[in-house]
Amino acid sequence: MSNKITVLGSGAWGTALASNQAVNGKTVTLWGRDPAQMQLMRESGRNDKYLSGVQLSTNLTFSDDLLESISGAGIILLVTPAQTLADTAQKIAGSIGSGTVIISCAKGIDQNTGETMGQILHRIFPNHQVATLSGPSFAIDVASNLPTAVTIAADETKTALALCAALSNKNLRCYASNDQLGVDYGGALKNVLAIAAGIVHGRSLGASALAALTTRGFAELQRVALALGAQAETLSGLSGFGDLVLTCSSEKSRNFAYGAAIGRGEDLTQMKLAEGVKTAQIAASIAQNNNIDAPLIFAVNELLSGSINVDEAIAQLMARPLKSEAGIKPA
Repeated sequence: MSNKITVLGSGAWGTALASNQAVNGKTVTLWGRDPAQMQLMRESGRNDKYLSGVQLSTNLTFSDDLLESISGAGIILLVTPAQTLADTAQKIAGSIGSGTVIISCAKGIDQNTGETMGQILHRIFPNHQVATLSGPSFAIDVASNLPTAVTIAADETKTALALCAALSNKNLRCYASNDQLGVDYGGALKNVLAIAAGIVHGRSLGASALAALTTRGFAELQRVALALGAQAETLSGLSGFGDLVLTCSSEKSRNFAYGAAIGRGEDLTQMKLAEGVKTAQIAASIAQNNNIDAPLIFAVNELLSGSINVDEAIAQLMARPLKSEAGIKPA
């Protein structure tokens, strides 16, 4: 495997991952589709559009040429938005070396196909090793070289372990998993639930309500993901529980911030992209089609579609039939 790493996607997360790897002596190229933005980053060594005030590694190379950027890469990190990942993957499919490993770093479910990011990579790159990188990680923390831990999942444990060894450093600790489906669903579903948590925060419903929402949200995440084939241990780890706790606790999370804006009744037209907005509809559809009880995901989807308002969603959730927390039926 070549030592070169190419990161596709020059948003906050892609820039942070690229700088983190470059600052630790790797050969790293960061690709972005906007030539003007990439030139500005090349000249300033910063990405003030997405990571204001953060000085990036001087070892980082910037490119706006997609195929040139992946030439000779041993590892490609796909860090485009979830809904455009398939398109970017298709564009490079015929131009990557036989030994190149492709890693998804996006969190979502494709609206058109219902596929997870890992499933998309397996379909487009049937002859390559593919993986998913996910976990509780704010871009600003990683870009600032603060300690962060994530999960890297691949079908084969040895592949995941090799990728962990290749990408781990003194500031980024990677844990291996062979449950790519679980890591994908954990990252995608927590985005929808983080919007719900943000709404609770923005509506000033209190810390007790936020704790309850996060806890019941985790139970729902487990219920949905397990029904779709995930492993329980994965969901209890960094890419499930860990990521949910992080994104349900801070407006540094775009999904939480988006929900908070809804809760406050603010104009959403200028809000940054929140992957959970795109994922909510397809997640609700998948849960409904599989007869999975997912009241929070259903409520977020109805809110985002305009079918109900925040007060109606709260009343709807609070009026649900009483039951045992562990799902035990009364005698």
